[in-house]
Amino acid sequence: MSTTIKKVAIAGAAGDLGKVVFARLVSSGLFELRVLRRIGSKSTYPEGTDVVDVDFDSVDSLKAALVGQDAVISTVGYTGHHTQVALIEAAAAAGVGRIIPSEFGANQDMPATRQLPVFMEKTKVHEQLIKTAETTGLTYTLMYNNSFLDWGLERDFILPVVDGKRVIIDGGDLPFSATTLSSVADAVVGVLTHPEETKNRSVRYHDLITTQNQILAILKKVAPTRSWEVMHAKLDDLTAAADARLAKGLYDVETFAPYLARATFDPACGGKFDTNDNELLGVKGLSEEDVTQIAAKIFN
Repeated sequence: MSTTIKKVAIAGAAGDLGKVVFARLVSSGLFELRVLRRIGSKSTYPEGTDVVDVDFDSVDSLKAALVGQDAVISTVGYTGHHTQVALIEAAAAAGVGRIIPSEFGANQDMPATRQLPVFMEKTKVHEQLIKTAETTGLTYTLMYNNSFLDWGLERDFILPVVDGKRVIIDGGDLPFSATTLSSVADAVVGVLTHPEETKNRSVRYHDLITTQNQILAILKKVAPTRSWEVMHAKLDDLTAAADARLAKGLYDVETFAPYLARATFDPACGGKFDTNDNELLGVKGLSEEDVTQIAAKIFN
């Protein structure tokens, strides 16, 4: 692989994370971008964007779109994770030097995380990446940021809502890493501009380490007239209920959310990054005041 990555393809550029990553890649001015868009998609991009419509289930279609690219980034959502198997095969066949799969979350270097049912497809991707890197010129970087901060607040993930109450897990003092979408995008640029240092390994980055109780205190401060009544729950009880739903063949958010909560909060899953690659990747981090401003924009 060339020591400089210039031509970059991105899949999933219209999603919540993808559009932020795409915008950051554009604003950096460092790359020639190509968007891989699903055939039939109505997603639009700025005039002049190189957009190639592909069949994400077809290795041949993906390969044709990836010829000449130095790197490919996948920011596809959960329902598209299975398509990355074909993307890996196509990237290797097209001579792409680096792939960044759609990780952008939990620390999957930890066995306790990998065994969670919600990460089954990601585990398959990991296994194929390692196997492919051993026999081809394709290299990879796995990017872990644990919980999304701004997105997680907007979507009631960090502090879930049940019957109008915020769910506090195992007392609310479990520390976890959290990262804004914009910092994830900064980290993507950091990987692409440091290909040797990030070759065939995982990187960890975050904006801060916090807790549910610390976030709740900030929310009470920025939106004091809102109701912040809480209910307490045990992580073991939540995942036991998820196990029961899974056994019934119920594959939905209610089933999978507790597994994501375990990956985020359970110390065994490594969601608190005691060491990180922030400096290498150019992730500056956030202060409590920064988080307060983010929360104010969301809840006011």
